[in-house]
Amino acid sequence: MAGPAFRAAAVRVRVPATSANLGPGFDAFGLALGLYDDVVVRVADSGLTVDIAGEGADTLARDERHLVVRSMRAAFDRLGGQPCGLEVVCANRIPHGRGLGSSSAAICAGIVAARAVTIGGPSALDDAALLALASELEGHPDNVAACLRGGFTVAWTDEESAKAVTLEPAEQVVPVVFIPATEVLTETARGLLPRTVPLADAAANAGRAALLVEALTRRPELLLAATEDRLHQDYRASAMPDSAALVGALRAEGIPAVISGAGPTVLALSDEAGADKLLQFVGPAFAAHRLKLDRAGASVLPLDA
Repeated sequence: MAGPAFRAAAVRVRVPATSANLGPGFDAFGLALGLYDDVVVRVADSGLTVDIAGEGADTLARDERHLVVRSMRAAFDRLGGQPCGLEVVCANRIPHGRGLGSSSAAICAGIVAARAVTIGGPSALDDAALLALASELEGHPDNVAACLRGGFTVAWTDEESAKAVTLEPAEQVVPVVFIPATEVLTETARGLLPRTVPLADAAANAGRAALLVEALTRRPELLLAATEDRLHQDYRASAMPDSAALVGALRAEGIPAVISGAGPTVLALSDEAGADKLLQFVGPAFAAHRLKLDRAGASVLPLDA
């Protein structure tokens, strides 16, 4: 049976950074942020070329080991076959190893680009299959769901595959991220988590996670209470003491703040009036950035956009 046909023109995919967990929503909640990686892909007659600008330009592989390429290969397998060659250009702005979903962004960029350059790709690999594949490659669905769909997502995995629902964050919520210079590997952060937790802590987190859905979508005044966590942040504090201290200092001031994903970035959820003040809250150990919420998720854009 003949393999798929591919478009001759290049495609450009833009993917957002994401913040997972959001405090109590461990491995379930994700929020898409207005900080983006761009990937341009063209099917070539032969070979593989990978060009990288920005984050990881000096460290990432430029061959089949590159995560965007590996993700494209996995998607092409699902789409029915590999192209003869590929040209991949990455413009990376999402910091690596900081808990802002850089690996999920690479995975989502790869599979969305593979679908976009394949004629008939969207029907052969629909959005549900795209999420399932991204979650399979990443190992959990929280970041990839938010990256693919934008907004505020709640993700889970059943016996068949990963699933997610997308909710609209309240318009007045303004994210501010505090990004340290040092990295923390996700594997390191996960290795600090206990195998069991007290029942009281699990019950408290269940209540706060339910409250966070209401707070983030309709009642932001409840975000401080709704972002309280007892399952993972305290256990990981030894790997990121400065970030843990910053979360504590912000929350003591009444500001909803959490560790973003596996850290060490700190995410604060503010409003228009408070966001600019937050930029002055920390010293040189962190770079503070006020971001927008991304509501579109992974997008195929014109090359000149």
